[in-house]
Amino acid sequence: MDNRWNRFVYRLWAPFYDAILERFFRDGRRRAMELVDLRARERVCIIGIGTGSDLAYLREDVSCFGLDLSEAMLAQARRKLPIPGCEVELRIGDAQALPLDDSAFDAVILNLIVSVVPDPRRCMAEALRVARPGARIVVFDKFLPEGSEPSIGRRVSNRVAMLLGTDLNRHLGEIIAGLPCEIEHDEPSILGGMYRVILLRRS
Repeated sequence: MDNRWNRFVYRLWAPFYDAILERFFRDGRRRAMELVDLRARERVCIIGIGTGSDLAYLREDVSCFGLDLSEAMLAQARRKLPIPGCEVELRIGDAQALPLDDSAFDAVILNLIVSVVPDPRRCMAEALRVARPGARIVVFDKFLPEGSEPSIGRRVSNRVAMLLGTDLNRHLGEIIAGLPCEIEHDEPSILGGMYRVILLRRS
């Protein structure tokens, strides 16, 4: 996968994404937003905001910055604005090179983006860079169990998945190794735990 391919794939997905996939991901998104526990007057960054499905779970009195590589997906997100009681800014951009200041946010949301970007470690490093010390980072995504290797069937399936814009075979431990964060909570989510919801704390 690369950014050029992802722009193409998600331009195709954009008109249908909510109708086809949002119901499937709803419980995981909701749980992620519960865990990140946004508070009044906090600044939150949603990286890979896509069609804006996470906006529905914002609490009042927060300031939200949302970024996505796909202009077509952002166009769908803009249709969900305004969000009552929230200040929301949406911008096109690369999750691997955020156009944001260091330590600017109290919370960062990475729902269904770590398995999509070409370089997930770089994406995570950028998320931690823009998070202030002590900030919460929540991740809802699919990961291989730590220490495991993908089965032959999963390797084959991943060839198709990558054409659709996602990678089935990433390890969270490898992605965050040596980065300034700690796992505070990790729980299984949809598809029998293939997807997980993880809360990290910026150190």
